[in-house]
Order: sequence, then structure tokens, then C-alpha cells
Amino acid sequence: MNDVTPMRTLHSVTQPISPSKFAHFVLRTGQIDTMAKWYQTVLAARVVFRDEMLCFLSYYDEHHRLALINIPGLPVRDPDAAGTDHVAYSYKNLGELLSTYRRLKAAGIVPHWPINHGVTTSMYYCDPDNNRVELQIDNFATTARRLFSQPRLCREPGRRDLRSGRAVPPL
Repeated sequence: MNDVTPMRTLHSVTQPISPSKFAHFVLRTGQIDTMAKWYQTVLAARVVFRDEMLCFLSYYDEHHRLALINIPGLPVRDPDAAGTDHVAYSYKNLGELLSTYRRLKAAGIVPHWPINHGVTTSMYYCDPDNNRVELQIDNFATTARRLFSQPRLCREPGRRDLRSGRAVPPL
């Protein structure tokens, strides 16, 4: 049996091709043990490889979804610095999202910002290095193109902080 990826058609250079999926992301950290444990807990991930410098985690069909690179002495991320604001993960439904919230809360991990964006219901968490992680569900079964073609939804007038129930000002 051959487990090599089948050959793909070579398209013209004028035809743009989007990636077929998002594979993984990599974080540099000075606290690899703490970060690995946090992501194992939050994502219900398993370590698929680990040594002193690297830790690869997966939670689904990919060989790894997250890699951690150990850089001893590296300070935590300044949340106001330029760069990635957050990484988001979707759940199938509100029951899965709320069950995850309860499981994480029992483990002492609580969201710093739970919000209904209108388009999504989201819980934003900060990992031990101040990287933000969004756990979310889509609130509509409609495609993103259709949702974002409606200016009313893009401005998010119905955003609500899930803790207080108060409206959140538009972005």
C-alpha cells in the first residue's frame, strides 16, 4: 500500500488556489510545561511528540494542530503588541461550548471575555503566555458570505457581554 499523497493537477499560475485547510500554528514559549498542560486541558488535546525543545499537540485528524517551541527565559507576550490577536476554535453547538466552559471552569480556567457577537457566541481565554484563544459557535446556519454581506451584522449592534447581559459598543 502506498501512503504517499496522490499527485495533484498543476494549475496555471494565473489561477489562484486557496489552501485546502488550516493545518496548525506554532507558539514560542519560555514555559513549555505550563503551556502544554494548558492547551491539553483547553483543547482536550493529546501530546503526540515531546522533547526538551518541542511539543506537538493534536486533538483531531491532523498529525498536530499546535506546536510549542521552548525558548528558556522568553517573557510572556505583551497583549498590546503587534501580531496575532487570537486563534479561534469552533464547536458544533451551544451545548458543546457550554460543556467545555463548565469543564474549564472546574479546572480553574475561566474566560476573560464571554460575548455574543451576533454572528457567534464566543468565550475568549488567555493562555499562560497571554495569547488569546477564542472558543466559539456560529449562531446561524447561514454561510459567512451571506452574513457579512449584511452591514447590520458586521457592525454587531446586538453584541452582549455574557456575564452582565449588557450591550457592548460597536467596533
